[in-house]
Amino acid sequence: MGYSKKVIVTGGAGFIGSALVRHLIRDTDATVVMVDKLTYAGNLESLKEISDSPRYSFVHADICDTAKMSEFFNEFHPDAIFHLAAESHVDRSIDGPGEFIRTNVVGTASLLQAACEYWKGLEEDEKAAFRFQHISTDEVYGTLGEEGYFTETTPYSPHSPYSASKAASDHLVRAWHDTYGLPDLITNCSNNYGPNHFPEKLIPLVILNALDGKPLPVYGAGANVRDWLHVEDHVAALRLVNEKGAVGETYNVGGHNERTNLEVVRTICSTLDELRPRKEGKYEDLIGFVQDRPGHDLRYAIDPTKLQTQLGWKAKYTFDEGIRETVKWYLQNDWWWRPIREKKYSGERLGGAK
Repeated sequence: MGYSKKVIVTGGAGFIGSALVRHLIRDTDATVVMVDKLTYAGNLESLKEISDSPRYSFVHADICDTAKMSEFFNEFHPDAIFHLAAESHVDRSIDGPGEFIRTNVVGTASLLQAACEYWKGLEEDEKAAFRFQHISTDEVYGTLGEEGYFTETTPYSPHSPYSASKAASDHLVRAWHDTYGLPDLITNCSNNYGPNHFPEKLIPLVILNALDGKPLPVYGAGANVRDWLHVEDHVAALRLVNEKGAVGETYNVGGHNERTNLEVVRTICSTLDELRPRKEGKYEDLIGFVQDRPGHDLRYAIDPTKLQTQLGWKAKYTFDEGIRETVKWYLQNDWWWRPIREKKYSGERLGGAK
């Protein structure tokens, strides 16, 4: 299958991380060590289908522990690091920004320090082949008006503690490349969706609240626009960047699937009406408008032209196809999400602080 690197995936029990690990084990010959602290959003059940593979293993560790990370790198001897470990929910960053600074900023600096020391000790050919790949977000760019797109040269203008912490981590990765020569790659992606998504985020929250007959909360007037990217399209891009991306470059990953939040909720409702009708009324009857999130960016949209033209990436999923598949997955896999709803997060409002 062509790709046979020894790789570390940090945050591999999270939504995007677990999709990347599954992709690497399923579709490549890579050997993968997944590193995760297993915070509330980390779920080893997301890796159930590949957990028996001899090419997969798990290390329970905190990326802020530089000494442990250094020891681990020297022991495993990786060819590449995919750094996805991060606190990622804007609403939670509003309620408690400290953990976002610790994991996303301090944790990234710690990991860079350990990776750089490891990289310096490699043979010259191994040094040239090594990659530190940092996975980030379009939220670092701030907000757009009704027109235009984020590109790799868009100035940073983060507006939430989450996006500010990711912007800081992006800058740290670039600094380690420019100062120490660490071979880095950075990707900034639009909003992901798909299976195994922790149900605090919009799409799984709406699906599961609808199934429970609970209100479907839409912030403000539901006019905020996001560019949706299926997680399988995203992880295929991450592997492609790791294989073919130019050191020191940034690549934006977007699906060209812009929808207002209200359109997203209505699409989910109509899909559920078809696949699992309510006994009374339609799912759209559950929609309710709530006070907007503080500092809520109006619109995100990514221009993935660089990734498409230079590396040959192309998204496979349209939004309607992806949403339908995602709704079906949640309908068929309550073994995965029901324990989360019962024990970790039941759908309550987060991030209402002013």
